[in-house]
Amino acid sequence: MKLKIILFTGALVAVFFAAPVCAQSLQRVRIAYASSGLNYADLFLAKDKGFFREEGIEPQLIQMSSNIAITATMAGEIDGQASVGSALRAMQRGAPLRVVTVTLRRPLYWLVVRSELRSIKELKGKTAAVSSVGGSQQLRAKGMLAAGGLDPDKDVTYVQISDQATQLQALVSNSVQITALSPPWVAVARDKFKMNVLDSALERFAGVDSGLAVPIKFLQENRELLKRILRARARGNRLYLDNEQEAVDLVARLYRVDQKTALDSVRAARPAFTTNGIPRDEEIKEHLAVDAQMLKLPKPASPAELFDFSVQREVIRELGLK
Repeated sequence: MKLKIILFTGALVAVFFAAPVCAQSLQRVRIAYASSGLNYADLFLAKDKGFFREEGIEPQLIQMSSNIAITATMAGEIDGQASVGSALRAMQRGAPLRVVTVTLRRPLYWLVVRSELRSIKELKGKTAAVSSVGGSQQLRAKGMLAAGGLDPDKDVTYVQISDQATQLQALVSNSVQITALSPPWVAVARDKFKMNVLDSALERFAGVDSGLAVPIKFLQENRELLKRILRARARGNRLYLDNEQEAVDLVARLYRVDQKTALDSVRAARPAFTTNGIPRDEEIKEHLAVDAQMLKLPKPASPAELFDFSVQREVIRELGLK
């Protein structure tokens, strides 16, 4: 695989919505997320609607690459990571983390290319933008490229660009010709910039790609705090699924897109979301089978070694989720 790293932004880390100064009585919780797409709509809504504050939490949602987030989580610099697909691969290499809830049961990525490119075979020799090397976005892009007949490790060069909005700018300027975008950026690319959408990972793969992974020590020593985090997140997730207009308004405001683009994006993403934070057993097994193949493991890891839904099940009972 060929790799170049290009930084289009001045910083690798950005805080989503700075916490107010008056929040000193709240307990600070730091959660990392990888990109600005709707993959993390549950957290964005929970913060925007005050669900975290109602649980006595001051949430700091910090954007950083998945690889950096894994290191920061294990070092105790952040409390959890929302990019659980990348966390799962790190856990299968020995990282002491556990996935405690899952937001997406399907990967929320579409293969988007320049307007002059109309088939995957035309992408040979082109350059693709990814948020992090070995992350979920690159994994899904490579899967769609392989399904179209390319060798994704030999036929495409990858450059690291931290955020999907910046990846879209690079696509428009022809700095790259390929990326895998999530809503709303996929709709913006298609409708505003007339880029071509060649495939959908949501329709092609199972994928436990977002939720929350925490250190084992945090799970063992901070169960009540974790329950409050998961309760706020679950309320944000339920609001996204049950109140379309609330979700549309957030997307329109957060991403500065029109109502039609926001509505299309919310509806496109909705089938990927779990309703109660726990995917089906077969979805987990399919995800781990793909991971085992990619990581060259002798066999897929046991779900019990990577997932602990015990606190999430308590939240399900308390909130009456189905």
